[in-house]
Amino acid sequence: MVISRTARLELVKAVAERYSASARVEKARILDEFVAIAGYHRKHAIRLLTAGVDIPEVVGRAGRPRIYDEAVSQALVVLWEAADRICGKRLRPLLPLLISSLERHGHLRLDEAVREKLLRMGAATIDRLLAPTRLPGQAQGKRHRRQPTVKGQIPVRTCADWGDPKPGFMEIDLVAHGGGSTVGNFVHTLTLTDIASGWTECVSLVVRESSLVVGAIDRLRDSMPFPMRGIDSDNGSEFVNDVLLRFSQEAKIEFTRSRPYQKNDQAWVEQKNGAVVRRMVGYGRLEGLVASEALARIYESTRLFVNFFQPSFKLRSKERIGARVRKNYFAPSTPCSRLLESEHVTEDSKERLRAILVTLDPLRLLDEIRTMQHHIAELAAGQANHVPPRRDLDLDQFMASLSTAWRAGEVRATHQPKDRTKPTGVRYWRTRKDPFEDVWPKVLIWLETEPTRTAKEFLDRLREDSSGPVQEAHLRTLQRRVRAWRRAQAQRLVFRPLPHRRPELEPATVATM
Repeated sequence: MVISRTARLELVKAVAERYSASARVEKARILDEFVAIAGYHRKHAIRLLTAGVDIPEVVGRAGRPRIYDEAVSQALVVLWEAADRICGKRLRPLLPLLISSLERHGHLRLDEAVREKLLRMGAATIDRLLAPTRLPGQAQGKRHRRQPTVKGQIPVRTCADWGDPKPGFMEIDLVAHGGGSTVGNFVHTLTLTDIASGWTECVSLVVRESSLVVGAIDRLRDSMPFPMRGIDSDNGSEFVNDVLLRFSQEAKIEFTRSRPYQKNDQAWVEQKNGAVVRRMVGYGRLEGLVASEALARIYESTRLFVNFFQPSFKLRSKERIGARVRKNYFAPSTPCSRLLESEHVTEDSKERLRAILVTLDPLRLLDEIRTMQHHIAELAAGQANHVPPRRDLDLDQFMASLSTAWRAGEVRATHQPKDRTKPTGVRYWRTRKDPFEDVWPKVLIWLETEPTRTAKEFLDRLREDSSGPVQEAHLRTLQRRVRAWRRAQAQRLVFRPLPHRRPELEPATVATM
């Protein structure tokens, strides 16, 4: 309950006399009631009730007396208008010069007290006194602080901020399976990569939607061999939204984002997008529930094959020497091996990893991956419309085929071979300015009039005639140009069309000539 100052003073006068005449126990009870009604601090209430008879009556607005009266405010408005309505920080140092100038020309006459107050006024006070004048007719309410956006609540983390984190800090990203087009709906892959170990998880999403992203992350938290401690995403709307932000806060997961247009801030997950997702699935367009189910099935085998049987490099350090960067790597190791060696993974999790590793057959996983790759390629080509049933794998036949599989070239059906019809290694652009661009017409005239001259003679003549860009080092270039010109002239002479034969020349006459 909030009461006015006048009511509090009246309450103090009414209770003070009874408080001073009461015993100790009664004083405590009176003090409790008084504090509850008036809202004072207990010590302050004791002081008021002890000296209650000497409290003067104060009615009206409390606070210090007004320093700058209406005359000062009106003079300030005139000076502000004369200064072309500049802000208080700029008006404050101008006031001495402006006042003296206006008084010297007879435009202004100030009282000495008003002048003194104007000259000692601060910039904040100037802006406060001018606020009603700056915005006439508008309500002068409190300025509401703008609430931060969702993007502003997520801190930025760069590629240099990771250091050596514990297992559980993961980068996340979406891979679009649109076949090079963003028109319509198509399947996406959510990729999560652990920074410390390289452990990678892939989840298929039938559409790009924030609630599906949150659901996939929540489901993966129980299947990974370490607790999820942090996630780092790009600035896409599927990640930067209040749904994922609220989920991370409730789950106590650190949520950060990369800098816009800086893909190297997410180098770990970007590398897995190519080495895992694109390598396994390819670049074809996949749409609908059937394609999403096919991706989910291939990722069941991929996560085990990649995390338990695919060693990868991890950067130890790098050193820049001039323009060259020398990198030093740890020995290649699988994500499972790194987790087993980590001191931040519990023994129970390590035992589960060892138990899973003993039961896994890499050949069975690879055969399932190859089968689903052929099916995904058929889905992308429009040749299939359902997911094939699981079959009893004939691993002996698959094992026998591995010895001759290299003869067929690429075995992944989802792989897109490079176009070998285009020439490679042929440079068709200039790397520097042509030194003979301005003088070549002159050289052509010399060649036509003196075709027996050498390129060296032409170069010496050019260097004598002008001090342009032609130098001694350009001799080989000029020799090639002259050689090409002579070759073109020779071809023109050899393949010149025959002139029309005169009618008086018969074949026998031509033969005897």
